Amino acid sequence: MNLDQRVNELLQKSINLAVPYYLMAAYAYYKEDDPILSDGLFDYLATLILKNYDIITHPHKKYITISDLEAGTYLGEYPRMAIDSLKLMRKNENL
Repeated sequence: MNLDQRVNELLQKSINLAVPYYLMAAYAYYKEDDPILSDGLFDYLATLILKNYDIITHPHKKYITISDLEAGTYLGEYPRMAIDSLKLMRKNENL
């Protein structure tokens, strides 16, 4: 099972998980130039967060603006936890 499939399964359990995966995927793509998710899933995460912005309660949601989501890009600040989680994921998953 690839990471896109696993993320989709996790989203079925908790919509709040869209936030950390969006931030990790954005960092991997924009800062490291080494994507972890497909463009389609990244776009889906942006749409999902945008549609559910008011009910998502993840503490890192504050880093993501409505404008970011509408533009389909992310140029904001990254929480240290997202960067560290991405590094740990890459180490464990050989991404």
